[in-house]
Amino acid sequence: MSSAQQGFVNIQTVFDEKIERTVEELEIFYSDRTRLLSLVQGLSSKVLNEENVRGKKILLKPNWVKHSKNIQDDICLRTHDNFLLAVLQLVLSKKPLSVIIGDSPIQGCNWDRMIKADLVKKVEELSASYNIPVLIKDFRRVVFDTTANNVDVERNPMSDYIIFDVGKKSYLEPITPAEKNLFRVSQYDADKFKQTHTKGMHKYCITKEMFDADMVISLPKIKTHQKTGITGALKNIVGLNGDKDFLPHHRIGGTGMGGDSYPGKNFLRYWAELALDNANRKKGKKSYWYWLRLSAVLWKISFPKTEHQPSAAWYGNDTTWRMVMDLNMVVNFGRADGTLADTRQRSLYSFCDGIVGGQGDGPLWPDPLNLGVVCFTDDSSCADVCMAILMGLKIEKIPLLMAAKSFMPDRKVTISLNGIVTGQKELEKYSTITRPAPGWVNY
Repeated sequence: MSSAQQGFVNIQTVFDEKIERTVEELEIFYSDRTRLLSLVQGLSSKVLNEENVRGKKILLKPNWVKHSKNIQDDICLRTHDNFLLAVLQLVLSKKPLSVIIGDSPIQGCNWDRMIKADLVKKVEELSASYNIPVLIKDFRRVVFDTTANNVDVERNPMSDYIIFDVGKKSYLEPITPAEKNLFRVSQYDADKFKQTHTKGMHKYCITKEMFDADMVISLPKIKTHQKTGITGALKNIVGLNGDKDFLPHHRIGGTGMGGDSYPGKNFLRYWAELALDNANRKKGKKSYWYWLRLSAVLWKISFPKTEHQPSAAWYGNDTTWRMVMDLNMVVNFGRADGTLADTRQRSLYSFCDGIVGGQGDGPLWPDPLNLGVVCFTDDSSCADVCMAILMGLKIEKIPLLMAAKSFMPDRKVTISLNGIVTGQKELEKYSTITRPAPGWVNY
């Protein structure tokens, strides 16, 4: 896979000598949509202009991972609503044919609590103002209400997706056993991976909207991540896959048992994983609760330490980053017929919302991070490396970023900070201290 064209990462700080770099000061920035519009326009004016956008079908992919449960979630959990609206207004002003805004949040996410009526109203007002259709869509196939133990198995029909097999080119291929099924993802039936990920076969369920779009614009929220260390432009692409039965997140068992859920061997933890497997097989039935509680008890009495996090939420997770790279391969090089090309097949840009980032137990339970940056890029790999540097993280200790650095090795990328061409080393002076996810603390 290759791409000869020149890439770019444009970064703008939103703090200066007048604006203190605190969460409280940075949060105020979101309330000024005029200023947000000016910011995103300035970063992208050479690319998102009328010549490049007019008459095209645009897909906006925000980070809509789950609904808010804490007051702070609105600023650090998801792409901020006003950030999304600013990008939407910018795109609409360039006269596209249509815009779709969509994502695949976790199956327990309450869509209506996340996509609030006020946001829908503002999107509709922008759509009417520019006389351009804008659709908001939930890309998920499966939704699970944990409180009611109720499964909706077909929120969207399979005809809305393209099953894409990357085969032996998959980053998962080197860790795929020839006979056993070790792949797992929290709250999903592990047995289904026998049909989606085996030796030589690695299938993903990609929304057709991605292939129909002339231009994909991702809007990640920059956060720490339990399984990959960081979530940004690369990880945000995962939401274009509509069914997590196609998304391996870890391998059952400890590292001494052929898995990557925790270091070494521990049979209590392994039994806890097997009990969780049974719970996921029993979703919708009364016995679901028995197996779920048994799993939690077994895990607790195994006396887990910091790196012992359920579902491989630690630095030794060697599965999730590979799945992320597979999906970036599909989005960049995938054709609608389910095959991979040798050259990039579509325009893919990312507007990274790092005004207030997320730290600690991300991506689902982060605390606000005073990052204070916005980034626009056509190179997700380089952008994530830059964001990690600004977060004070060590690139060489994050497998996703090490893989990203060699994703398209022949591609040259220009990095600019506040309009001035710079290098990765120079970004370090703008870094802030970031608290990693719990399973990464001692690493």
